[in-house]
This record gives sequence, C-alpha cells and structure tokens, in this order.
Amino acid sequence: MSDRPRLLPLLGQAVHGGRDAMTCQYRCGNACDHPVPNESDNPYFGDVVRTEVSRRGVVRAGAVGALVLGFAGAGAASAAPALAAEAAPSEMPDVAPARFSGALTFKPIPPNKLDTFVVPNGYDHAVVIHWGDRVEPGAPEFDLHNQTAAAQSKQFGYNNDFVAVLPVDKRGRRALLVVNHEYTNENLMFPGFTTLDALSVEQLKVAIAAHGLSVVEIERVGNTGEWTPVSKGPRPYNRRITALSTRFEFTGPAAGSAWLKTAADPRGRVAIGTLNNCAGGVTPWGTVLSGEENFNQYFVGGDGAPEALKPRLARYGISTTTRYPSDSRKWDRADERFDLAKHPNEAHRFGWIVEVDPFDPEAKPRKHTALGRFKHEGANVIVAKSGHVVAYMGDDERFDYLYKFVSDKKYMPGNSAVARRHNLTLLESGSLYVAKLDYTSATEIDGTGKLPTDGAFNGTGRWIKLAQGNRSYVDGMTVADVLTFTRLAGDAVGATKMDRPEDVEPSLLTGKVYVALTNNTNRGVGTNPKADEANPRNANKHGQILEVVEDRGENAAETFTWSLPIVCGDPADASTYFAGYDKSKVSPISCPDNVAFDGAGNLWISTDGNALGSNDGLFATAVEGPERGHLKQFLTVPLGAETCGPFITTDNRSVFVAVQHPGEITGASVENPASTWPDGDYAKPGVVCTWRLDGRAIGS
Repeated sequence: MSDRPRLLPLLGQAVHGGRDAMTCQYRCGNACDHPVPNESDNPYFGDVVRTEVSRRGVVRAGAVGALVLGFAGAGAASAAPALAAEAAPSEMPDVAPARFSGALTFKPIPPNKLDTFVVPNGYDHAVVIHWGDRVEPGAPEFDLHNQTAAAQSKQFGYNNDFVAVLPVDKRGRRALLVVNHEYTNENLMFPGFTTLDALSVEQLKVAIAAHGLSVVEIERVGNTGEWTPVSKGPRPYNRRITALSTRFEFTGPAAGSAWLKTAADPRGRVAIGTLNNCAGGVTPWGTVLSGEENFNQYFVGGDGAPEALKPRLARYGISTTTRYPSDSRKWDRADERFDLAKHPNEAHRFGWIVEVDPFDPEAKPRKHTALGRFKHEGANVIVAKSGHVVAYMGDDERFDYLYKFVSDKKYMPGNSAVARRHNLTLLESGSLYVAKLDYTSATEIDGTGKLPTDGAFNGTGRWIKLAQGNRSYVDGMTVADVLTFTRLAGDAVGATKMDRPEDVEPSLLTGKVYVALTNNTNRGVGTNPKADEANPRNANKHGQILEVVEDRGENAAETFTWSLPIVCGDPADASTYFAGYDKSKVSPISCPDNVAFDGAGNLWISTDGNALGSNDGLFATAVEGPERGHLKQFLTVPLGAETCGPFITTDNRSVFVAVQHPGEITGASVENPASTWPDGDYAKPGVVCTWRLDGRAIGS
C-alpha cells in the first residue's frame, strides 16, 4: 500500500493556482488579471528546434486525521556543537557549517486544511516573533486600535517573507534574524476597515512603515534548536528598515543616471525606502540581499507620465491608461512621490537588489544597479572556481527571465576588516547576463507534461551578456538603459520566457543551481506562448523545479545544461515527474516558491498558492543519489498562509520559516478572521522555528 498522503478536497475557490483573490489583490496587484507585460516577439522554445498556533496549541502530524506518521522517540537533547566570543559590529564570526549524513528520515505529514502549524512527530516548533512585536529600543507595546507610523517603524513589520539567520558568536548561542516585510493587507490590519480610500493618512503611513526589513538579535533556548528574541541586556543590532524613511544608496553604473534623478534627489544617488521585498540571500561576507518585487502596484498617475516613458512603465506592469488602477494602494495621499504624473522617475528607484549589513546598524543599505532592475524574487550568491562571485536571480512574472551576475572583482577569503571592506564592493561592478535555453525534444512537447522519449526534460543553454561594467552589450541601449530597464534588454536579445522564475539558489556543495518556477496559468492560453521542454504544460497551475549545471562546474561560465528534476502536482497525475522516483512514495506539491539547502545538500522547497486543496508547506528531497526525487512534506502552515523562507541554520538543528498572510481569505477581517493563528484572536504574520526534539539535525 502506498504511503503517499491522500489529497484533500478543494475547500475554497482560488483565482490563480491556489491563491485567494484577496492575496492576489494585495501581494501582487492582481498581476495575473492584467495583460502579460512581456509582449516581445523574441523566439519561444517552440519556434526554435535544436538537437499553530504557538506552543500553547501545537499540533503534530500524528494528530492530523487518522494518519499515524510514526515517532522515533525523543531522548535528551544532544549538546550543541562547539561553534567563542561575541562579534563586534561590522564583523561576522567565521563559523564552519555542520555536516551530517543527509538521509531524510522524517515521516511525511499529510495535506491538510487546519488553522495551525503542523510538524512531523519527533519535532516541535515555536513562534519566534510576529507582527507588532518590539524590535528597536523604545518601541511601544503593540496597540491594534491605536497604530501609528512612529510605533510601527520600531515594531516588527507585516507579512514577513525572506528569513536569514546569521551567527553572532562561535558558540552558537546568539544570531541575527533578518526578515523581509513584503507587503501589507489593510483589511486584516485595521479594525473597521472598509476601503483603501477610507483609510486615514496616518493609517497609510503605518502601512508604508510596515514594509521593509527587520533585524532582530535572537538567542538559543537551552541546548535545543529553539530560538527566541534576546530579552535582556543591550541589543545593538536590532533595527527596522522601512519604506517610510530609511535612506538607501545607489551603487553601480546606473547610479546618478538621468533615470534615477528626481526633484527630491537631483543627483540620483539616494532613494527613500524599499518596497515589496520578497526573497533574498546571504552573502559569503555576511550581508543580506533582498529583492524588490511587485513595486508597480504602489504607483499612480502613470497616465500622466511622459509619453516616451509609458512603454517602459508598462513593461513593468504600471498602468499608463488611468490615474488610479484597480490595484492602487493610494499611497500618493500620504506621499506625492508615488504619483508618477508629478515624479515619473520615482518608480525607477525600485525593483533592485538591496544589500543590508546587519552587523553594522549604522551602515546605509544599498541598491545595486549592476544587478539589473526587474521584479526581483531575490538573489543568491556563490563563489565561482575563478574566485569571482556569482549572483543568480529570477524575475517573478509570467513569461519573464532568469538572470545571473558575475562580479568584476574576486572574492577575498577570510573575515578580516580588509577582506570585508573589499567584499562589500563586489556587487558594484560586473557582468549581467540573461538565460537562453535550448532543448533536445522540441517536437515531442504537446503541453500535457508527457515525458519525451529520451526520458527527461532537458537541454543546453547559454548566458547572454547584457552589460559589463560601464559597457552595454545591447544595441540601441546605454548601460543605464540596460540596467534600469533590464526586461527590455532581455526582450531585445531573445531571452527564454519562463513560468514565473522565483527563487534561484546554487548548492554550495555541488555548484548546481535550482530554480523555482511557480506556475503560469497563461501558458498556451490564447495567443500566449505554448508549452516547451522547460515549461512542458499548458495552463500550468502547479509549477516545476529547474536544475542548471554550469559547464565545467564553473559558475562564472557562459554555457550550461539544464533539466527538470521535478514537475509538480499530484503524483497520481501523469503530468508530474519526480526525477524518476517511485511516485507512489512522493508527497503532492504545488506552486514551488522558495528553495534552500541543508548541510548535506538536500533541497528544501516552500510553496505559495497550493492548487491541490491543501495548506501551503515545506518539502525536502535529495538531489543526488538513489533518493533523488523522493520528495516529502515536512510541515504545513495555517489556513490562508504562504510558506516563506525557508532557512536551515548553520548547525542544521533548526529550520526557520515565515508564515505570511495567515487568514488572507476573501471576506476575512480583523473582527471576522479566517485564521486566528498564532494567538487565538486575529491573524498575525510571524516567523516560526522548528527543531528536532532529540537535538539531532533537521530532517535526518
């Protein structure tokens, strides 16, 4: 008998994939309801044929339905690995990652629609921090009915997404938790909410302040894998970065260009705030990268922008036909810079990769123009064999592109002050590339997801150079044009149109790169591009995972091979594929979003918008050896929520995820919540830590 959990019936009506209409409105401005921004006629693949509750109410998997998942027993927690002195600001301790056998031994949990956080037997979890908790010194206690922008600017922001945990000491006792705050949902934030138009200016400023990032010092609980915010003594690292007032410095070739100049910043060098921060990455030199994604929805007045600029704005999803598009947040009422009729260049100051140094609270965050401007999901860095650093990035839009950046300078090993100063400049200059994929079985792709006769979806590819340093490689575009309007540069060189490339992460053990292609229900619909070997299903609502292997194992190479190890969905569906593994033993998965690796190189996948009728969750699989493709579900998040992060700590004893938009279901409100996670009253986004009760490595 198969041990694969059965699917639950779909309990609610989804608009796109499994997302509720409320999430579509607030998270991305109903992007799927608007025309596809990419109207370029560059070749498609088919055109070119080539050879919780918190601890008070913890629910573990054994309590889900009648399915017993097994429990190996929880003995005394093992001693923490020897990881010893406190790090000073602007330094990062040199902590070697722990290794373990890598076998994923946990029993997979079943799909469910419970309003709680579900983990396997033998594991526990706790909420580390949630919306409104104090971050900066002097932050007031959260008051739901008397929210102010000043208070929110010192409190944990809303709708956390990317999560990073950076060790502060070599003993493994303290760390910095760095979290993105992607977007706000005013329906679920303000009691008595009716419409965005009815919000006060102060409430709009609260929402603006709830965007950005939080840096919070956390400490280990005893000898376990649990973590909690530091509650006593000085917390010099704690910091809120907001869209309201934080100043960001532009770096790279487009800094100071005409595209970035505004009335408030005639030099084009400093931006106020960061918007819609989605995923990110941790650099080898101890900083955090954050991707600005769906920034378009915050701007109005596109109809009043200069005519010559309108096509460029439209390529980024900004309406140029009406002052107030249906997805507008009306922020222009609180700050006129969001009115493009008055400040047409302001939108160009968002859509970048942001670098934050959490070890230096006084350091100004930077927006790196050399990495290009698009709807960044995030950026993840690896040091190539050549010594250059390589950042991989996805543009989260239907039919948009996969990118990478290779630094001009080489990485300087070590954690000396000299090395760190040097490494902090690595993302300021380099080569920006976009991916073009070729394939082996073009004529066999019929849109159903049927495997080609060679037994794999695979092919070759190359990285097309768009810019290097101050030089453009795109005809008719200056380097400032290429970097500010990178989507248009990708169109011009014929980049491959993908099914929403989101998180892109290289394995630090193998150098192979994994891309979460979330879904694309427009694939093959109407006049949209049809299925191809890398995007093999029309009306693709479940997504797939792309594996990229750079030639010669050199991440700075300009050619690669690729394959699809996982084509997501119900394993009982013939259109799914799990690297050839026995599908009767595989967990159902839909809409992969973020990916991460543990110390053994296992791939962990979080989901967003499960279209199979279950809550979103976190999954894990080996990507090498006989267990490759044996995908197992590790946890689920509460009703209406998305699983963000994830992050496995350096010692492999804890996994952090962000529970984003719990209870975000049409008709929900503060007074009538669809979820009461995590405190039993109204929904609050938060970060959760999960650990193994016997103290051993997560998953193994």
